[in-house]
Amino acid sequence: MIPNKAYAELKDSYLFAGIAAKVAAYREAHPEQKLYRMGIGDVTLPLCDAVIAALHKAVDEQAHAETFQGYQPECGAPFLRKAIAGHYASRGVSLEPEEVFVSSGASDELGDLLDLFDRSNTAMIMEPAYPAYIDASVMAGRAVVRLSADESNGFLPMPPKGEKTDLIYLCSPNNPTGAAYTRAQLQQWVNYANDCGAVILFDAAYEAYIADADIPHSIFELSGAKTCAIEICSLSKTAGFTGTRLGYTVVPKALVREGMSLNAMWVRNRTTKTNGVSYILQRGGAAAFTPEGQAQIAAQIRFYKGNAKLLTDALDRAGVWYTGGRNGPYLWMKCPSGMDSWTFFDELLHRVQVVGTPGVGFGPCGEGYFRFSTFGSREDTAVAAERLEQLLR
Repeated sequence: MIPNKAYAELKDSYLFAGIAAKVAAYREAHPEQKLYRMGIGDVTLPLCDAVIAALHKAVDEQAHAETFQGYQPECGAPFLRKAIAGHYASRGVSLEPEEVFVSSGASDELGDLLDLFDRSNTAMIMEPAYPAYIDASVMAGRAVVRLSADESNGFLPMPPKGEKTDLIYLCSPNNPTGAAYTRAQLQQWVNYANDCGAVILFDAAYEAYIADADIPHSIFELSGAKTCAIEICSLSKTAGFTGTRLGYTVVPKALVREGMSLNAMWVRNRTTKTNGVSYILQRGGAAAFTPEGQAQIAAQIRFYKGNAKLLTDALDRAGVWYTGGRNGPYLWMKCPSGMDSWTFFDELLHRVQVVGTPGVGFGPCGEGYFRFSTFGSREDTAVAAERLEQLLR
């Protein structure tokens, strides 16, 4: 038996293990201190009422023979695929329900989609990056081209001149930086992909947080995107499905490479490798796209954006450079006094009992920066923002 030796190329992931170890040591030494956790990327508000009602109804349906549901279509129940296509239509994007694929979450799809592409294809990934982009590509045995982002470009790098690639990972609004591409910037990426025949894997997990009219919610708002892009989205950070697990992927029928339809290929992949997502969860997901569900979800997002404003106001008053917070649920700040990311982590933990995420954990370009999440409680966020400002001043 020969193992997949690409796994030997993976670097040890010490970021969250390192955070946990430092926090545990501090708590043991200072059991009386309350910690304010601004690093976790998990939501804290419960599922909205419309979703809960739909989940309960679907559970009750499973108790009666006449309404019982067994295996669901591997690519998604027609009622949910239609609801998602209708959601896109409300934003001016025309999709066929058959171009929408229901998944158990965006993270799963980001790795599984690589089945569509030969291992010889290179993947261009801008850093700082969600670690799974690089790790999934390395596991698949493909070469990774790292595109550096920094303060000079607002952590939004543009297509490199004279350089080609096969796959492009784009996340906008971005995790970890919270930065988001404008329409004109994203159009340049679409044009670049079409010119060199690349396929963009567009992570739109945070699109519901967009506030500015010039920031696209979907890559398919851009001219030519259907011939070069796949979009992955999630209900985790929009509707609170982090523990429930539901997402969707859009693979346009117009996306063809060397005479092969990637939509048809993905149908074949899903019908071979999955048995579909639970009927109960899909009913809950469909409720998220009703007018009632959308209104309730919007209220929850406003709550998290209120948390973001507490943090951005504190950073503004302290005169610290940052990006994010307006169009996404993360803030990405420059560490003060030239500190490295882990030194600033220790300063926050030991001096003001605030826990965040060192930027270097998202790649070398993140060194000297720090990520805060806005998914905490309002009370904890307010205290953390006040303590952060005092420390920075």
